Amino acid sequence: MRVGVDVGGTFTDLVAVDEDGEIDVRKVVTTPEDPSVGMFRAIETAGRGEGGRATAIELLVHGTTIATNALLERRGARVVLLTTRGFEDLLWLRRQDRAALYDLARDHAPPLVARGDVLGVAERMGPGGAQESLTDAEIERVVAAARALAPESVAVAFLFAFRHPEHERRVAAALRSTLAGVPVAASHEVLPVFREFERISTTTVEAYLRPRVSAYLARLDQDARSRGVGTLRIMTSAGGTLAPAPAACRAATLALSGPAGGVVGARLVGAVVGLSELLTLDMGGTSADASLVTGGAAVHDGGGAVAGVPLALPSILIETVSAGGGSIARVDQGGALKVGPDSAGAVPGPACYGRGGTRPTVTDACLVLGWLDAASPLADEVRLDPAAAQRAVAALGETAGSDPAAIAAGIVAVATAVMARALRRVSVARGLDPRRMALVPFGGAGPLFGCALADALGMRTVIIPPHPGVLSALGLAAAGERVDLLASHHRELDRLQPTDIGRAFSALLREASEQLPGGALWRYADCRFVGQGYEVTIPVTTNHPRQIREAFLAAHRERFGHSGSGQPVELVNLRVVAIREAPLPRFGERGGAATVSRGERSVALGRGRGRGGKRVTASVWALDDLAVGVTLDGPAILAGRDATALIEPGWRGAAHASGAVVVERV
Repeated sequence: MRVGVDVGGTFTDLVAVDEDGEIDVRKVVTTPEDPSVGMFRAIETAGRGEGGRATAIELLVHGTTIATNALLERRGARVVLLTTRGFEDLLWLRRQDRAALYDLARDHAPPLVARGDVLGVAERMGPGGAQESLTDAEIERVVAAARALAPESVAVAFLFAFRHPEHERRVAAALRSTLAGVPVAASHEVLPVFREFERISTTTVEAYLRPRVSAYLARLDQDARSRGVGTLRIMTSAGGTLAPAPAACRAATLALSGPAGGVVGARLVGAVVGLSELLTLDMGGTSADASLVTGGAAVHDGGGAVAGVPLALPSILIETVSAGGGSIARVDQGGALKVGPDSAGAVPGPACYGRGGTRPTVTDACLVLGWLDAASPLADEVRLDPAAAQRAVAALGETAGSDPAAIAAGIVAVATAVMARALRRVSVARGLDPRRMALVPFGGAGPLFGCALADALGMRTVIIPPHPGVLSALGLAAAGERVDLLASHHRELDRLQPTDIGRAFSALLREASEQLPGGALWRYADCRFVGQGYEVTIPVTTNHPRQIREAFLAAHRERFGHSGSGQPVELVNLRVVAIREAPLPRFGERGGAATVSRGERSVALGRGRGRGGKRVTASVWALDDLAVGVTLDGPAILAGRDATALIEPGWRGAAHASGAVVVERV
């Protein structure tokens, strides 16, 4: 049995896929004090057959928030940073851009290292090699200075180390020999590409996270083995998995571990229903994550920031906004209704959970509007309390000046607008037309907002996946192994021969084959016009420079609407990805027997003109038991074991053989 476990801010989701591809689902409340407690509680109940006998777990894939939370909460290691003398302030200088263009009071997140813990090293590499030699005496000096600061981790990032790493290697070796047990992250090992600020920032992130992540993964691996788990693997931000030991040495690659699993799952569902152009939205308890699948593949990004900290490692393109089911609604000083960024989390949770929460959340608003069924238990038999939700939303009315239903409709409208902006940023802002794509909303709350979000973007197709509330965990269970390697190779294409390009890729291909034997190898290149400040990543299927140029021009034209006017093109970075795919879950032949609704319920839709939205009568269906081909006209509520979906008026759904529901604009 393969098991995927996604630890979210509110719930921990588990999907087990047996050797026949059958799917088993578990959902428990997250244990924030130790996420592994909730995870193993879910595992202990998974796959139990007759007599309570547990099926052996061959593989456990874990999507972890340990790195993300450490960055958000600033609870990483004390880092000492060694960098080229004269460049000690680079993390503070950044790129001289503003955190918010029109907000003069807003500043960037501070660096992860204290200014007093940055040591300048008397050495200097240039493009052609050493400009200032690194002496043995200087190495002794900086190692002694670093030891005196009592670091929990050390980052080493020198100028031009991506091309000439000799100085970094010597200093890192001396640190590892002297500071036994203290992790040392060197930039030529973490991110061997140009752009000094991003490389130094990413190396600092790695050093900041490595002690906490490595300790967590070591304990997790030991606990998994003690419970009879065959193999533990960790999801990375790039959508592949790593064993615990290499993952512990690449802690920064786990910054978007959890959300990446959802995109993998959405891609699989799209393939099953025959759609390859997708916008995805994972709406959990704390946040909503928007992403993109085009040509049947997840879109990857080579840069970005997590918790305001620049991180330039390969990752699936994800835009995160604070619009989860547990996001708290409030009225700001100007009288505007806001949703997030604060979240009720798992403890105390939304007011309607009855676990001590009193502030109104998106989930409370959905319950007040009638979208959720108070009689249906959530994870760990958590039942919804309509009276508590009503009180929490009504309390907001003391400042908002309206009735609870109208306030709830406003909360939902604000959350929808926030998520729609995120979807536009991953599609329209990248030159892609969302009207030609299908929306895949998932997570515990996502399917409730699918039709409204599709309307906001002019989309006509929504796919409600099978088991939408745990799709991220399903993506984890079905994720393959993946290794990403990259190297700087700054050359003009017109000055290269096919043999030059082949040689440049050969070392990366060899290393990828060693790290993942038998994996399929894919080559990519970051290209740009000479003088341009950004790159476009393209697949490389040939060593011929002219054909690589044509591929770049076509990609640039699609992304930015033009292909230059004869400017020369240059290679910047080379990338090699090794992938070993995992067995896929069996989606087919999962149709149920339900051909008629099981009742009706009065719901309020937020876009009506009346107070609290327009009241309509919606049919209620069992999402997990729909017969193949049955049609559902909106308004309709689809109540599942792990999530609830809403089909709004003007939309019609059809149950697919995979268990998905394909909803179209009528």
